[in-house]
Amino acid sequence: MRIIIINGPNLNLLGTREPEIYGSETFENYFSQLQAQFPATDLHYYQSNQEGNIIDKIQETGFSFDGIILNAGGYSHTSIAIADAIGSVTTPVIEVHISNTFAREEFRHKDMLTAKCKGLIVGLGFKGYGLAVEYFLNTK
Repeated sequence: MRIIIINGPNLNLLGTREPEIYGSETFENYFSQLQAQFPATDLHYYQSNQEGNIIDKIQETGFSFDGIILNAGGYSHTSIAIADAIGSVTTPVIEVHISNTFAREEFRHKDMLTAKCKGLIVGLGFKGYGLAVEYFLNTK
């Protein structure tokens, strides 16, 4: 099974960015743990601060991978283009947010992507990514 995690803007700063919200662990460190937790799964990781690059990666993997785990960061609240990309591919997408976006600023309560996704996991920290992997493994 091939699964890709696509992280959006500012998530490259995990570990140093607002540790009171996101914690102090880097995503790269967590990704190594995730690979060890699921050794039989072909896990890939991609991060970009650019909306178009995220769309390109969804299109590139959205017909050949078994699952996409997407944390589009701030683009979740603004990007119709990313929503359209999700709707254009056959690979199911699980949207993940590390923090509970519904317990934060009002503008984060509107999510443009969720309607195009198979599911949404919010507020469980990095564990949300692992739960998304488990979903894909248990539905194939």
